[in-house]
Amino acid sequence: MQSSNNLFPIFLKLENLQLLIVGGGYVGMEKLEAVVSNTPTAAITLVATQISTEIKELAQHYPNILLVEKPYDINDLADNDIVIAAINDPAISKQVVQDAKSKKILVNAADKPELCDFYLSSVVKKGNLKIAISTNGKSPTIAKRVKEVLNDTLPDEIDTLLNNMQSIRNKLSGDFAEKVKQLNEITKGLINPDDDKK
Repeated sequence: MQSSNNLFPIFLKLENLQLLIVGGGYVGMEKLEAVVSNTPTAAITLVATQISTEIKELAQHYPNILLVEKPYDINDLADNDIVIAAINDPAISKQVVQDAKSKKILVNAADKPELCDFYLSSVVKKGNLKIAISTNGKSPTIAKRVKEVLNDTLPDEIDTLLNNMQSIRNKLSGDFAEKVKQLNEITKGLINPDDDKK
């Protein structure tokens, strides 16, 4: 029997939550960059015994990032909603996961899919259009390649189209079903442009 991706896709309003990142090296920097590139105003606390110069330089541009240079302990989880263990120490990473689960806090452990409650996806962003790509933790490389294809395929003008569609949607009349019918008719040419020529 073929396995299936049973992950539930979700987009978080991270600016309304508190995020803890444990790890101040390369992996910590990678996760921190992923967060701020999507939600620059997210409230982030990053805890690590040593915090890299690159992370310190990045944090200078974001007043919402708090850097705490000390060893991780369970008290660092207080008031946080989500945790990312971004540390290259399996014992500490496992401890962060156990502590987070004991407090019912969602946790991601970098490069340890079996310990994760959620994954950070590969993301395609064109203005207001955002597409998250998941391989169920099997191959970040494939996710990266799919991202590159979509980035090349989707035109930069897609955001203008989204804004125009919002204006059109706001002007439509009728009940929900009627609006859906009208929007389907308007957008049909996006899927099959040749249909408009018939």
